[in-house]
Amino acid sequence: MVIDAHYHPMFFYDLCETEELCQLRKEQQAYYKTGRVDMFRAIEISKIHGIDKCILLPHDYSVEYGDFIDNAKVKAVVEKANGAFWGFASVDPSRSDALAIVEHAFRDLGLSGLKLHPAKQHFHPQEERMFPIYELCQKYNKPIIFHAGLSWQPGAISEYARPIHFEPIAATFPNLRISLAHMGFPWIAETAALLAKYPNMYADTAAMYFDSAYEFYQYMFTKAIDYTWLDRGIRHQVMFGTNNPRWHGKRAIKALDMLGLREETVQLIKGRNALEFLGEEEITWLS
Repeated sequence: MVIDAHYHPMFFYDLCETEELCQLRKEQQAYYKTGRVDMFRAIEISKIHGIDKCILLPHDYSVEYGDFIDNAKVKAVVEKANGAFWGFASVDPSRSDALAIVEHAFRDLGLSGLKLHPAKQHFHPQEERMFPIYELCQKYNKPIIFHAGLSWQPGAISEYARPIHFEPIAATFPNLRISLAHMGFPWIAETAALLAKYPNMYADTAAMYFDSAYEFYQYMFTKAIDYTWLDRGIRHQVMFGTNNPRWHGKRAIKALDMLGLREETVQLIKGRNALEFLGEEEITWLS
């Protein structure tokens, strides 16, 4: 099974009801050439590209930008999609009701995890006000995906999302599964070092490649870090991701296959690691 661990559903008709909202998201999130899409068409495209299931990552930028995807709507999309998606929740940490939103998403909606974007939501991951949110995630055994590293989005400040800033969370909450999206680009080695140290930390390959997925993967996994780091060291903690709709999966899957990794490593990255991150399968590699 191939799992896309980093998929943004912000332009699904079900979650982007008007052209005005679509235009706002294009401008605020730097998806300038993207338009609204039917959810089932999006599922079909993913399958054509070789992807079986996706983790949906919504956003909540309500305090500063007035835009968010309601977690209940994410749940409805997951149910409508007949097994094609896992749905994460999101919350703007600056909302006064942030904790209640997260608890409702886990307890009542049964969503699979939480997505946060420190660079866009303007918070430092190790701020004291964030720890009750992490405690809720650990209480409900739900993982967190953080945007990490550079972001294309206007107003997103990379300093908030530098990988090293997530270390205090991993150390304080050893049972909380944490993923640093985009391998923390451009701080690839920093991300890899954290994964090597903390078995509860993960990352994904939803990198910012420009016109060649293979060249960018080659840079990340053979130049920014040594080839052996991925194939022998952190292979249980890296998940395949596309950052769709910014990029689709076909070229990324091919690029991963071209790196010369052991087949077992490739299969872990394509699917098994995501299942363990989600809590769908038992983590056995530590035993």
